[in-house]
Amino acid sequence: MLPEELPPLPALTRAEGELIDRYLEAADLLGRINPARHGDTYRALRAAQALARTAAALRDALALMHARGERELYGGTLAHALRVLDGERRTARVALPPDAVD
Repeated sequence: MLPEELPPLPALTRAEGELIDRYLEAADLLGRINPARHGDTYRALRAAQALARTAAALRDALALMHARGERELYGGTLAHALRVLDGERRTARVALPPDAVD
C-alpha cells in the first residue's frame, strides 16, 4: 500500500519558501535547546551555535522579501504551508512539556 500523499504546498515565492524553511529550522533548533526537555548540554550547545546561523538566514530571507517589495506576510497562506510541513509538531517542542514541574 502506498503512503498517503501530503496535501500540496500553497504557491509561495522563493523568498517565502526560504522564510518557511528557515523558520522551521529555527524552531527545530530551539526545540533541541529547550531546557525543560531532557538532553545533554553538548547537544544544546551545538543547536545554539547552529541557531545563530539560522537566525541570520531567516533575517536574510525577510530582508530579501522586503527588498523585492513583498511588504506583507500572508498569514493564512504561510500557516497552510507550515501545517503541510509538520510545523505544528515541530514548533510544539519549543513549548514547555505538559509534565514539566516547577
